[in-house]
Amino acid sequence: MILVGTGVVEGLCSGCLLSLGLQGAREEPAETGAKGEPAPVRGALHPAGSSVAAPAWAMPAELMRQAARRLGVAAFGVGLAFVVAIAVTTVVEALGWHHYGHLAVRGALSALLVVASGALAWVVRASRLTTARLMRLSLAYEVVVAFGISMGDNLEPLPATLPLAAISWLCVWIVIFPLVVPAPPRWALVAGVASASTWPLAYFIGVAAGNPPAPGRIVALNFLESYLAAGLAMLSTVVIRRLHEWGSYQLVERLDHGGMGEIWRARHSMLARPVAVKLIRPERLGVRRPIEASSLVRRFQREAEATAALHSSHTVALHDFGVTPEGVFYYVMDLLEGLDLESLVRRFGPVPPERAVHLLVQACDSLAEAHAVGLIHRDVKPANVMTCRWGLKWDFVKVLDFGLVKPAWNVAADDRLTSDGVIAGTPAFMAPEAALGGGAFDARVDLYGLGCVAYWLLTGERVFTGRTAMEVVFHHAQTPPVPPSQRLGRAIPASLEELVLFCLAKAPDDRPPSAEWLAARLAGCGIADAWTPERAREWWEKNGLDLALRAW
Repeated sequence: MILVGTGVVEGLCSGCLLSLGLQGAREEPAETGAKGEPAPVRGALHPAGSSVAAPAWAMPAELMRQAARRLGVAAFGVGLAFVVAIAVTTVVEALGWHHYGHLAVRGALSALLVVASGALAWVVRASRLTTARLMRLSLAYEVVVAFGISMGDNLEPLPATLPLAAISWLCVWIVIFPLVVPAPPRWALVAGVASASTWPLAYFIGVAAGNPPAPGRIVALNFLESYLAAGLAMLSTVVIRRLHEWGSYQLVERLDHGGMGEIWRARHSMLARPVAVKLIRPERLGVRRPIEASSLVRRFQREAEATAALHSSHTVALHDFGVTPEGVFYYVMDLLEGLDLESLVRRFGPVPPERAVHLLVQACDSLAEAHAVGLIHRDVKPANVMTCRWGLKWDFVKVLDFGLVKPAWNVAADDRLTSDGVIAGTPAFMAPEAALGGGAFDARVDLYGLGCVAYWLLTGERVFTGRTAMEVVFHHAQTPPVPPSQRLGRAIPASLEELVLFCLAKAPDDRPPSAEWLAARLAGCGIADAWTPERAREWWEKNGLDLALRAW
């Protein structure tokens, strides 16, 4: 499972660019299907067999972010090159080293291209362009510069005796431009042919202006070189496109969905092992303004990179992450077959104390590594802790959704109610300091959440319930918890119960100092070794084969 903080579609790609100090492409708002449901994700991630084609301009957000930056740099460079060309031509003409015809026209063309390049560089940096507009603007710029180069080539008559006096800079421009902005093939083809066609157009304009016509073979060869350049440009465009396609994932089967997003079984064209992909639509978390979306994307990237650096075997591995062209966050993680602890207890009831200790110690291992590198999970709950078969190990714990939650608690928007109105979502596991807000909190919020998980495992009930989210939050902040043994109606090892209540202390300073400390104390309860590998395997062989196993 991959839980991601999100923003609105309309600000995502601009947020990516803002993280580099440069604004550029932002995506069009996502389409909606019947009854207002989000349309299927399209582009790099797409359901297998889907008949819905991606828009002609659809390109990966990361690719467009880089392209926007390169386009701005290229426009600045081209403008500078024409400034230098004007200066050099003027100096050479003044010194009498060479005579250039139509010097005033050359200067005017160069000046216009300098203005156009400067304007484009400014627009790319300062404007929030949609991907489609950025693409159109960049390809239009390619044609405009091509026309300027072609006109410069044809201000003087073509040599009547040399088939190709020199390779035109137009050819260089046409070939390299797809490397700056890798457009979809059909757009690149149109732009390349249009750019190549500026040379014949400029030739006939030059003839109309008084240049003598060149012999047919000379004209044909000069025409041909620009179209050959367009062909080479298409080759690089197709190669870049194929490289992108090889890095994409194909969604095969939806495994789960909820308020935050969807989880899919997916496959990668270059990987034999299936993976799990979680999709988070930007509108799901209530962030509405582009500036909020931009901040959220930056945080998303930082935390994803930090999560990918975690190496605990009890932390679900993050293989890839990104943003689709439509602005949907996606995470690619291990495909796990097993049960989250929420489903485990709901289906089979409370677990024996020794099994609870076995599961909790493994969760502590995952949290301890995260806390050591400054990551706080902030959403430790049974649904985010999974027990599964991992190789030859049974009841192997994987902690999910590290640090990838929304930037602030929003109780009203985040909570889910059961059919009878009892809170069954995040507020049931929320530490008092997180529930009350108003200040920073540290890793001990995760230990409180783990205490709530332990309570659920031992009793099959929440620490606190209520008819509203705020009532549950109030209980976490003010009400002492009922001891698990009292709630369950039978004895629980005193040392274990003491640790659970220790984790559920209202003040952070009254809780265990660290996950490592807690793991050591849990292991020292005297019952940890009672849940043996043989017992775990026996349980899974008895129950696991009949389970509708959930995969994340």
